[in-house]
Amino acid sequence: MERLQPPGWARPRGYANGIAASGRLVFVAGQVGWDETETFRTRDFVGQVRQALLNTLAVLAEAGAGPEHIVRMTWYITDREEYLSNLEGMGRVYREVMGKHFPAMSMVQVAALIEEEAKVEVETTAVIPEED
Repeated sequence: MERLQPPGWARPRGYANGIAASGRLVFVAGQVGWDETETFRTRDFVGQVRQALLNTLAVLAEAGAGPEHIVRMTWYITDREEYLSNLEGMGRVYREVMGKHFPAMSMVQVAALIEEEAKVEVETTAVIPEED
């Protein structure tokens, strides 16, 4: 996996401008902050981020992948202001769950998510390198 950082560009914090990778592709559907029984245990934004990331890792594990294999994440949030007011907590939770691996990321505010209680949904693409 190779980070793509054009010369002279400021280094992004918490994500990569681009990633080049080859291997087995793993696509994870949008994960929200509910548990395995589809129950939201919290309405807290940071708590839902934690659970969405844990759900993502659970799906990745089924393919033999972990956070280090993630090349791209697209985040959908319902409230930009809630996101901005929780940056510190969200960053802390991200590092606790995902470590210091920062793939290419996009974040989009949406009017609503299909699951009414959801505040965040995360889609993920991972690449497991081919074994030599």
